[in-house]
Amino acid sequence: MKTRHWDRTGNGGLTFTELGFGTAPLGNLYRAISDDEAHAVLTKAWDLGVRYFDTAPLYGLGLAETRLNRFLRVKQRGDYVLSTKIGRLLRRCEPGEQRTGEGKFFDVPRRREVYDYSYDGVMRSLEFSLERLGVDSIDILYAHDLDVFTHGSEAARDGKLAELMAGGYRALVSLRDQGVIKAFGAGVNEWQACQWLTERGDFDLFLLAGRYTLLEQEALETFLPLAAQRGIGIVIGGPYNSGILATGPKPGAFYNYDPAPQPILDRVARIQAVCERHTTRMVDAAFQFPLRHPSVVSVIPGGQGVAEMEANAVAASAEIPPALWSDLKAEGLMRQDAPIGR
Repeated sequence: MKTRHWDRTGNGGLTFTELGFGTAPLGNLYRAISDDEAHAVLTKAWDLGVRYFDTAPLYGLGLAETRLNRFLRVKQRGDYVLSTKIGRLLRRCEPGEQRTGEGKFFDVPRRREVYDYSYDGVMRSLEFSLERLGVDSIDILYAHDLDVFTHGSEAARDGKLAELMAGGYRALVSLRDQGVIKAFGAGVNEWQACQWLTERGDFDLFLLAGRYTLLEQEALETFLPLAAQRGIGIVIGGPYNSGILATGPKPGAFYNYDPAPQPILDRVARIQAVCERHTTRMVDAAFQFPLRHPSVVSVIPGGQGVAEMEANAVAASAEIPPALWSDLKAEGLMRQDAPIGR
């Protein structure tokens, strides 16, 4: 497995595998899987060479972190990179209360999320995650879901961003300065929040889901150049835009967690046609595209089964004809300023 080393602060940095493992599916996202199935997927990922694992309290309301516990318990701590997230604390549901994630996470503990980006919220979240994960240290902490997609409006998002900068940010800096963590940043669905934070603080890494892909490159306008200037690393989540770049533009294909609208279906069909002309699977091109950007350190597609994990590894090792990128640009399907070299 190819790796990329990142070191922005002079603390030794971190070495990421280009293919990482996002554990949201291990939290029974959209369907329930057994502990043994989850363990088998993690084992397959490890056997394929994956050494970067990302998780969060939200994923299965603690279930993904506890499933990682069983897997990581027998691994040497220095052999992998581990990230989790802050911003949500979990509490037990009171009688009659609906748990968080109904219809999204299945067969998970009856808990509710409480948004908390304060200094104390960061410290408590880290303590709880360490306990669920059963590890002595976490490499990266991301502030989770500081975006309109999660909080419903720009005003609500801006309030949470301000809360982080007023309290949680100080905790994250302190943890990094003390060597408790190696790096911190944010894990979000919108590049605008990443830019807002970059302009106001000393952030190391961002986990950006779905916003720098074969289908979307608007982040090249201002954010990615700023990240490169600051030495900020980017982890790309959702490289298939919720599935459509893997499944193709078939009826019912998902984009941004919902059925894709017709303009997206049409654009993906054009991208797929170019890939077919170059005898290249679109899913392979979709995985490889973000890695062309020099700031990207890892790509973390989801994988709920062993077959999906194996398919991700195939995409990670695929060779893409350079002419494919040139043709996509020529047909207006890729920004002209999108990096395409390795």
